[in-house]
Amino acid sequence: MTSDGQNYAPRSKPAPVCDEGEFVFAAVALDHGHIYGMCNGLTEAGAQLKWVFDPDPAKTAAFAERFPGVRVATSEREILEDPGVQLVAGAAVPAEHAALGLRVMGHGKDYFTDKPALTTLAQLAHARRAVQETGRKYAVYYSERVHVESAVFAGRLVRDGVIGRVVQVIGMGPHRADLPSRPAWFFERDRYGGILCDIGSHQAEQFLYFTGNTDAQVVSSRVANYSHKDHPGLEDFGDCTLLGDNGAAGYFRVDWFTPSGLSTWGDGRIFILGTLGYIELRKYLNVGNPGAGGDHVYLVDGGGEHHLAVAGQVGYPFFGELVLDCLEGTERSMGQAHAFKAAELCIMAEQQARRAE
Repeated sequence: MTSDGQNYAPRSKPAPVCDEGEFVFAAVALDHGHIYGMCNGLTEAGAQLKWVFDPDPAKTAAFAERFPGVRVATSEREILEDPGVQLVAGAAVPAEHAALGLRVMGHGKDYFTDKPALTTLAQLAHARRAVQETGRKYAVYYSERVHVESAVFAGRLVRDGVIGRVVQVIGMGPHRADLPSRPAWFFERDRYGGILCDIGSHQAEQFLYFTGNTDAQVVSSRVANYSHKDHPGLEDFGDCTLLGDNGAAGYFRVDWFTPSGLSTWGDGRIFILGTLGYIELRKYLNVGNPGAGGDHVYLVDGGGEHHLAVAGQVGYPFFGELVLDCLEGTERSMGQAHAFKAAELCIMAEQQARRAE
C-alpha cells in the first residue's frame, strides 16, 4: 500500500491492444511520480516506451531502473524530432504542462499529461486552439478515476442505470502532505495552480463523468491555509459546489490533512446518489479493516445492500482505449471536450474561491 500519493502507480495484468512496436511513446519531464503510473498503464496496454528525458540525471536513472530498456535522451528535442514517437507522456510542474503540450503537438505527436491539465484560462485557450490546428490529442491523467478499479466499476453501474438518474456526486480527496519530500514548486501557488486546480481536478472530472454533464458552473468555492503558515503559498484545504447543466449537483473537498496513522496516503471516497439507489466508493482502503485493501464498492438499490470488493477484478481499460484513440482517431478513453471542461471548472473554482483563515 502506497504511503504517499505522489508515488501512486498501480500495476495490472498486461492487456495489449496493439502489436509490438505498433505504438511508440516517450516520457518527458519527471517532476511528479505520477509519470510511473502513466507509463505502467501504457506499457501494459502494449505501447512501447522508447525514450525518457529530464534535465535531472538522477530522475532519469531512477526511471530507467523501473523501465529497463528505455533509452535516455540527451534533450527533449531529440525525442520531439524522432518521427517514430507517436505520443509523449509528461509529468512536468503543473504550470508548465501546457507549454510542453504545445511543443509536443507542434511536432505532430499526441500528448498525455499528468493532472492538472493546465493552470490558467489563457493556457486552456492556447491548448484548445492547438488541438484544433494540429489534430493531436491533449490527454489528461485523471488517475483518481481512470486508475482506480472501484471508480471504473462504478462507472459501469451508472452507465447500466443501476441507480437510476444520478442527481448528486460528493467527492472527498484527502492527501498526505509529507512536506520534507516535496519539491520547491509544491509550495508556490502559481506553479502548482492552487489546491482546487491541482488535486481538485480529479474531483471536477469525476463529477462530470458520473453525472453525464458536458458543462457545469461553479456555485461556490473556498480555499485556505489552515495549518502551514510557514509556507504561505500552500493551500491545505479547498472545497467546491458545482451545478451541472442537467441539474445534477456536486460537492467536493480536498486537503493535505491525512494523519500519519492512516495506512495509505488518503481515504479517498466518492458518494453517487441516484433516483433508484446510491453508491459509495472506498478507493484506497476500507478504514478500520486492516488487510482489506482498497477498491470497495458499496451499492444500495431496490434489491438490497451490496458490498463488492473489486480489486484485481476490473483492470484499467483507459490506457488501451487511449492507445487505440491515438492510432484510430477515436475518443473511447475520454473526450477532448470532457478533459478540457474538467480543467476549466477547477481553474474557475480556484479563481473564484473565497479565502478562509
